[in-house]
Amino acid sequence: MKPIPYARQSIDRADIEAVVEVLRSDWLTQGPAVARFEQALAAYAGARHAVAASNATAALHLACLALGLGPGDALWTSPNTFVASANCARYCGARVDFVDIDPQTGNLSVAELERKLERAHSEKRLPKALLCVHFGGRPCNMPAIAALARNYGIAVIEDAAHAIGAEYGRGKVGNCAYSDVAVFSFHPVKIITTGEGGAALTNRGDLAERIALLRSHGITRDASRMLGPSHGPWYYEQLELGFNYRMTDIQAALGASQLSRIEQFVGRRRTLARRYAERLAGLDLALPPPDGDVKSAWHLYPVQLTGRKSRRAVFDELRARQISANVHYIPVHLQPYYRALGFARGDFPRAEQFYDRALTLPLFPAMSEDEQDAVCEALREVLA
Repeated sequence: MKPIPYARQSIDRADIEAVVEVLRSDWLTQGPAVARFEQALAAYAGARHAVAASNATAALHLACLALGLGPGDALWTSPNTFVASANCARYCGARVDFVDIDPQTGNLSVAELERKLERAHSEKRLPKALLCVHFGGRPCNMPAIAALARNYGIAVIEDAAHAIGAEYGRGKVGNCAYSDVAVFSFHPVKIITTGEGGAALTNRGDLAERIALLRSHGITRDASRMLGPSHGPWYYEQLELGFNYRMTDIQAALGASQLSRIEQFVGRRRTLARRYAERLAGLDLALPPPDGDVKSAWHLYPVQLTGRKSRRAVFDELRARQISANVHYIPVHLQPYYRALGFARGDFPRAEQFYDRALTLPLFPAMSEDEQDAVCEALREVLA
C-alpha cells in the first residue's frame, strides 16, 4: 500500500502559475503580491486589517509586541499546543502560565479560566494577555472568553494557526469579533499554504500599523511618521527595534492562489471528518465532537485511545502499515525549557491525560475515500 501521510499540501497548476508569474516579474519581495494577499485575507475573514509575516510564530511575536507585552507582564495560554504559543511571550521577556483544557475539545477550559482569573484578581497578578488556541481547527468558546477578558481588562490573541476557514457564532475565525488579534499559519500541513508563512489579523488600526512596522526592522519611509525632516526620497527612519519578519511576494502569490480554493479545502476536510466519525464508531476511541454551533476547519482529526492497548503500540503498528499517524501535543509545560521555569507534571492534569491518550489520524483534502477506509480498517484491526 502507498504510504498515507498524516497531512499533505494540495498544489495545483494555478498555484504554480501564480508563483511563476511573480518569478517573471520585477518584484520577488516587498512588492504588490503581499498587499494583495493581505487584502484577500482580511476580506475572507471579515477583519479590517491583515499583516502577512514570515511564519505564524513571527506573527504571534509581533502581536505580543504590538500589545505592549514585556518584562513584568504575563501571558496565559493553553498547555495543549505547539511551543510557539508560549514562546512568543518569552521572546518579549514576559512570564507564561497555562490554563488547563476541556478534555472533550482539547481547547482551553472556560470554567478553569474563570476560576484562575478570580484567584489572580484577588492576588493582584492578572495577566496582560490571554492567548487562546483553536486546537485542531475547532474554535474555542470565544464569546465566553471575550466576556471574561473584558471584565478583567485583558487583551486577547487567537492562535488560529489551525483554524482559517473555521466558523463561530459571529462569522469566520479571524474576524476578531472576540479578540484584539488573530494569527493564521500557512505551513504546508495547514489549511492553505505559502510554504512557510503566517498573518496577524486585527480590527484595530493602531495594532496593524505597529505590527507592520515591527515586521520590517521598525523602519518607516512614511514622512508623516518620521521624527525628523526627510532628506529625500531615499530616506527612512528606524523608529523601534524591529525584526525581519517579512513574507516574500513568491509566498504571497501562492497563498492568494490557495485562498481562492479554501472553501473547497475546508469542505473536503469536513466531509472526511464526518466519514471518520461514522466508520470509527464503536471502537475503543473517544472521537472529537461533531460540528455544531461552531464549525471546525478540521486541520487535525485527533482521537483519544480508551482501551487497554498502549498508544505507543497502536502508533507503531499503524506506522508499520505505512499509515503516518501523529500525536498532538506534548504539553508545553512538560518541555525541559518550561520545567526549568518551575512547571512540573501534575500542574495541568487534563492536558497531560489528553496527551497520554492522543493520536492524530491522517486528514488532508487530497485524501481519497479508499485511503481513509484503509486507515479505519487498520485501526480497527490494531485495536482488536
